[in-house]
Amino acid sequence: MPTPFLADLPIRRLTLRDLNACADLSEDRGWPREEHKWGLLLAAGKGYGIDAPDGGLVTVCVVTEYGPQERPDLGAIGMVLVAERYARQGVGRRLMRQIVAEMGTTPLTLHATPYGRPLYEELGFKVTGRVEMVRGRFTPGGPAPEVATRPATAEDLPAILRLDEYVFGCDRTHMITRLPAFADQLRIAEENGRITGYVAAWPNMDTQVVGPLIARDTETAKALIASLAARTDRPLRTDVDVRHEELLTWVKEHGLAPIAFNAVMTYGISELPGDWTRRFAPLTVAAG
Repeated sequence: MPTPFLADLPIRRLTLRDLNACADLSEDRGWPREEHKWGLLLAAGKGYGIDAPDGGLVTVCVVTEYGPQERPDLGAIGMVLVAERYARQGVGRRLMRQIVAEMGTTPLTLHATPYGRPLYEELGFKVTGRVEMVRGRFTPGGPAPEVATRPATAEDLPAILRLDEYVFGCDRTHMITRLPAFADQLRIAEENGRITGYVAAWPNMDTQVVGPLIARDTETAKALIASLAARTDRPLRTDVDVRHEELLTWVKEHGLAPIAFNAVMTYGISELPGDWTRRFAPLTVAAG
């Protein structure tokens, strides 16, 4: 249980006005500030936090809901942070318990670090998958993937949304429609006028994060990544489902190095909806 002092502090909804305080909390825990990502999550999701009496935030998290607004099909929990000076006092557990209770029967998912996993297991989350984070400068070489790609246009958006909903397993229109403004690049793969995959690359500190990455097959995923890399001078970073062994081997052969593994956890469902064979990387692990 949190200390009596922390237990009395109210949990409130966050807004975009809290963006700097959220970034400060990230920095406090040794994470990058990631203001660009925080802006997306606070706009498209629901942020929750506790104000610290001495300024700033004690703890935060963001829930991004997918599917019908009145009855979501899935809630993705991310950016669960507790200020260092309040760590190990039960406040993160208190916040998470309230979020799980508020979400009721809505299935939940999150990506857990080894540090956070015990708390989520205590709350009833189960490990249902694993992702590997890789980062580095992409180096071309070897046979080029023989899949046509091009920049996405406004006319492509309805087809992208249909493909995304089918593969992801839930409607996330409110997130995907933000990609043209949020991302530096949004590209599609197509065959005979039909979209077979799409990918975004968005700025995060000194890197370009690759995600979401949805593709018909591994060759299409390779082509989309290579097309992004050819159009940026920044290192790439992405989180790949470990079941996509061929893609992980290929990106490592092309300059991306492993950084960490995170567990994919779910609550209320035994596995994520959709088609994992075509879902290669999330938009961000904080939002699924």
